[in-house]
Amino acid sequence: MLVTGSWAAPTSARGFGVLVHGGAGDVPADRVASHRAGCGAAARAAAEILARGGSALDAVQRAVEVLEDDPQFNAGTGACLDESGEVALDASIMEGAGARAGGVTILPPFQHPIAIARAVLEDGQHVLYASEGATEFARRAGFAPSTQAAMTTPAARERWEMVRRGDPEVGWAGGTVGAVACDARGSVAAATSTGGTTNKRRGRVGDTPIIGAGTFADDGAGAASNTGHGEGVMRTCLGYWAVEAMRAGAAPDEAARRAIEHLGARVGSRGGIILVDPRGRIGLARSTATMSWGAAWAGCPDVVTGI
Repeated sequence: MLVTGSWAAPTSARGFGVLVHGGAGDVPADRVASHRAGCGAAARAAAEILARGGSALDAVQRAVEVLEDDPQFNAGTGACLDESGEVALDASIMEGAGARAGGVTILPPFQHPIAIARAVLEDGQHVLYASEGATEFARRAGFAPSTQAAMTTPAARERWEMVRRGDPEVGWAGGTVGAVACDARGSVAAATSTGGTTNKRRGRVGDTPIIGAGTFADDGAGAASNTGHGEGVMRTCLGYWAVEAMRAGAAPDEAARRAIEHLGARVGSRGGIILVDPRGRIGLARSTATMSWGAAWAGCPDVVTGI
């Protein structure tokens, strides 16, 4: 089942739009309200920045930090565990102006991987750091590491043990969190963060830290953040694909629908995507049972959420 949605920020001197997601998957009915609330809190934090005239880049970073701090999502604290029973984190961020981007992958526990990805972007020498190199960069940039114990939740451990036993993984929200935003100047940005897949092989890199796959932004067309089957998203360069569809004239909801259809038709994968264009229009699509989301825009009295 393909589900889409779209909203448009009214044109104004301080117009903006932001959309966040909490992962494509299958959220149980008793957790729907909390997942919507978590996405709403992230969208509200981003909207507060945008309403003050802040940048889309700052807004998406803050939105993802809120989701990384929420243990019910698969990013930061509460992220899923790899085959060794450890947290290994991925994140990336990109601004549409100047195509600046930064990412980290196979990162051991740090509270906010997206903030480290932002530091990579600001440093500018490289785009992506991995494993021990990502750790060294984070320390040099002034980030203090956390611990496996502090960032591993009982729920994540239980899911890992269930998968190791060969039981089906049910009621899991999905693989990533993310945000896209357009600020009052018409600049766009995207950010994505994840723990990957439960019981993933050590060294596995998904789509989230890969610019053009899990995350992409271009002021001339729009911004994208993806969630779902990471290998499929990488094989289709889905973030870039969807933004190019907007460049060619598709509205965000139409580009999102086409992207998720392409993901299924080309490689047989399922997932979800959120998009924003330089006019502040936002749209999403998913082919999974759920994808929690939150949105806000100029003139909207409060955040809107869904699943």
